[in-house]
Amino acid sequence: MADPVVVVALLLVAGCATLAVAVRDPVRQALVLAVLGVVPAVLFTALQAPDVGLSQLAVGSAVTPLLLLLTVRKARRWPSPGCRRSPGRSASRSRRRRRAARSPGCTSSPRR
Repeated sequence: MADPVVVVALLLVAGCATLAVAVRDPVRQALVLAVLGVVPAVLFTALQAPDVGLSQLAVGSAVTPLLLLLTVRKARRWPSPGCRRSPGRSASRSRRRRRAARSPGCTSSPRR
């Protein structure tokens, strides 16, 4: 258990997990989560479990952060609850901008 790779990987897991909790921006959290997926994969490989390491690498560093980023992107497209405009394409761009400027609760940008 005194293998230096295992000790370094455990410290990196603890550091990345703490950083993932401390970061406030969801996009940055997804990037930290991707790094956090790579570190246990190295740890599992060092502990003679390469099949678990490959699974962790695929799911923990690729699929989960990608799904999180897509969810954040989709959620940012919709207006906040106090917004009076719809995210549709019915109005021209200039009318949408004027309407968004009049609506005090709107924080999202129009869809493109």
